[in-house]
Amino acid sequence: MALSTPLYKAYEHRLLNALPKDRLPGHIGVILDGHRRFARSGNHVSYTSAYRSGMAKLQEFLGWCAQLKIPAVTAWVLSTDNLQRPQEELEPYFAVLIDLLKDLPELASRLGCSVQVIGSLDLLPDGLAAAAKEAAQRTPAGSWHFNLALGYGGRQEIVDACRGLVSELVAAGKSQDELAECIDSAGLAGHLYTADMPDPDLVIRTSGETRLSGFLLWQSAYAECVFVDPYWPEFRRVDFIRALRDYARRERRFGQ
Repeated sequence: MALSTPLYKAYEHRLLNALPKDRLPGHIGVILDGHRRFARSGNHVSYTSAYRSGMAKLQEFLGWCAQLKIPAVTAWVLSTDNLQRPQEELEPYFAVLIDLLKDLPELASRLGCSVQVIGSLDLLPDGLAAAAKEAAQRTPAGSWHFNLALGYGGRQEIVDACRGLVSELVAAGKSQDELAECIDSAGLAGHLYTADMPDPDLVIRTSGETRLSGFLLWQSAYAECVFVDPYWPEFRRVDFIRALRDYARRERRFGQ
């Protein structure tokens, strides 16, 4: 069905109107997967073109979230594992990410969101790390929150949270014997990258992969997951609405 047909638009409109607005997620995590496979799957585009299409899709996705008044979004665009790829594969992506970060302040201002970059920025090339810090500094506070997970790894986040909590306890004068008793889940949660926002309710991963790969490893313990087939550059608004519909239909048990 062509995206431009009135029939398709009517179908999308009907799905959107049927969404129960009181059952939408408060925090959505999204794993932007499939850029390179998109380039190799008969689209006859370079990796750089696929990455640019993907980052344009991310900006479009944020617009969808703003329209639905989703309070928080976290998008994973680069993992610590990705940094092990050959440099000739990474450098084009780094350039595309820098362009995205340059656009973020204006986009965030237009959409009314705050921007935070989470991850191990010290592992990134200097230019990319500097662009990330500048984007966050140039973006004013907004009515909803966008986290860009860049150089992010779920295990590393927990390690960093442990280090932060221990450092805080030592600074507070806790003895070596007291440290172990003072380390608890609430303390660790308070030192995660996303400590100032609720855990994600819904995690979406594109490209047909059915795993989280460590994304928000601590925070996603009770998140609902939706795995969709399209590669990220091909992810459509209707795919997003269907994911929200699936989420709204589920009975959340939170481990009970």
